Amino acid sequence: MSGWNGIGGGLGDLARLADARTRSITAENRTGAKGGGGRATEGVGAAAAADLGVGWKISPCDEIAAGATRVIAAIEGPGVIQHVWMTLTGAWRDSIVRIYWDGQEHPSVEVPAGDFFCMGWGCYAQVNAQPVNVNPGSGFNCFWPMPFQGGCRITLENRGTETLTAFYQIDYALCEVDADAAYFHAQFRRAGPVDPPGGPFVILDGVCGRGHYVGTYLAWAVHDQGWWGEGELKVYLDGDDAYPTLCGTGTEDYFGGSYNFEAEGEYTAFSAPYLGMPQVLRPDGLYQSQQRFGLYRFHVLDPIRFATDIRVDVQCLGWRDGAKRFLRRRDDIASTAFWYQTLPSTPFPPLPDRDALEVI
Repeated sequence: MSGWNGIGGGLGDLARLADARTRSITAENRTGAKGGGGRATEGVGAAAAADLGVGWKISPCDEIAAGATRVIAAIEGPGVIQHVWMTLTGAWRDSIVRIYWDGQEHPSVEVPAGDFFCMGWGCYAQVNAQPVNVNPGSGFNCFWPMPFQGGCRITLENRGTETLTAFYQIDYALCEVDADAAYFHAQFRRAGPVDPPGGPFVILDGVCGRGHYVGTYLAWAVHDQGWWGEGELKVYLDGDDAYPTLCGTGTEDYFGGSYNFEAEGEYTAFSAPYLGMPQVLRPDGLYQSQQRFGLYRFHVLDPIRFATDIRVDVQCLGWRDGAKRFLRRRDDIASTAFWYQTLPSTPFPPLPDRDALEVI
């Protein structure tokens, strides 16, 4: 077998030959051309390499001015992106990642970099998931397979007030892609606080097409005392109206935990291949006054299939009156939804401005 299915995505495919050509885009090889690496003659490393010359890390990164957007990859297909690595300076919500497929004018991925890599709170935590790894001290890795037919364009916007230094590597294969391969999508949303209290907070809506939902990342900050994760995550499929097809039993249940994520009397962080809560940020007795949590659930082995449309939301729910009655909470929630679908896709709602994205 040749083409994208032949290059696979798991250990079981490693021994199989495929009619594919491996390429990689970095600041040293901006086009990914064969034999194009290490040819830079100017860049941020030029002074350090003055005694060594071409081929010695002259252009290891990009510098993106405040307010500017840079195209970091433009690829003619067909092909499949297999791995993306980044490390970025500045506030991670000031860097916006966008991906466009097959010449579509609006992006199919539009997410602050930190949230795309499950780091919504702007500080490091180890993530050991299969599709996303985050390693010391800000090594962002994405292994979502991203096939495309006509072409791919990836941009990085700097919404910060200072120059962004961006190191990145985009590894991909040029190969035939089967006609039934869907396109990767990711969308960010935020409500701080959830309004009306209790929500539901909408994670994804407005999707039209055929596809499958593959992941949820939430950055959740509590604004009230007590347990915050009693709400159900619900998935509405193919015309569902008031009532969903999928309805969970609680927020911590959806993310693979139980009973408050509690072990030995405290919240306990964990990171597993398909689900986790890698961040538990506790008050520090001064400015960090609220508890904050980062959670992911990747539907790699259990994708949620839809034929025409999908909507996903979660209740912001806790307890009151000694855990006798539910409390509609007013927490701060930011989400990133991950899914595959056919093209054309529906344009996303406008991304919030910088102040509305800020971690406060």
